[in-house]
Amino acid sequence: MFDSLSDKLVSAFDKIRGKGSLSDNDIANAMREVRLALIEADVALDVVKNFISEITLEAKGQEITKSIKPDQMVIKLVQDKLTILLGGENQENEIKLSSPPSSIMLVGLQGSGKTTSAAKMGLMLKNSGKKVLLASLDVQRPAAMEQLQILGDQTNIDVLPIEKGQQPVDITKRSHQLARLSGYDVIILDTAGRTSVDDELMNELGEVYNLLILLKYF
Repeated sequence: MFDSLSDKLVSAFDKIRGKGSLSDNDIANAMREVRLALIEADVALDVVKNFISEITLEAKGQEITKSIKPDQMVIKLVQDKLTILLGGENQENEIKLSSPPSSIMLVGLQGSGKTTSAAKMGLMLKNSGKKVLLASLDVQRPAAMEQLQILGDQTNIDVLPIEKGQQPVDITKRSHQLARLSGYDVIILDTAGRTSVDDELMNELGEVYNLLILLKYF
């Protein structure tokens, strides 16, 4: 996701790079491209609107159009705002967890990077002292479970053993049972994606979510 976003932002800035001066229209066009890049990266619309509004307001306040290197000023402004949006350079990106075992369910369309993100998040939590269990609920994509197992091996994070034929709700139950018996602090559930949002996907996610709520109290 981040590689794709980076490529789109570079493309947006190419249109203003090297210009000796920028008009308000130049900035507006650049911000339009940034807006599209963020939306295509599945950033929430409200977040995008506030992000673009703040940059545009600050750009005019700093009189970027009259600066020596206006293109670099705009790029630096966007970079700084993105850093703040993603947590800031000096802020602790701590995931708030409830009493163990806590469950984190990753959802998104196919190809959005959920499986890789599951491993990265697991490694971050592991490095902070948490005992982590990864579990794949993706019974749709070929070798999805095996991919998560490989990533778990690479990061030395435990992965729920694969049992072919089980459905997501059953896998969720099994992961929670193992987590309780073995003292895991957090379970990261990698769910299946689709090429588009459909009723089957939403129903499946809803069933898993409702089960997690029940397991938390029983």
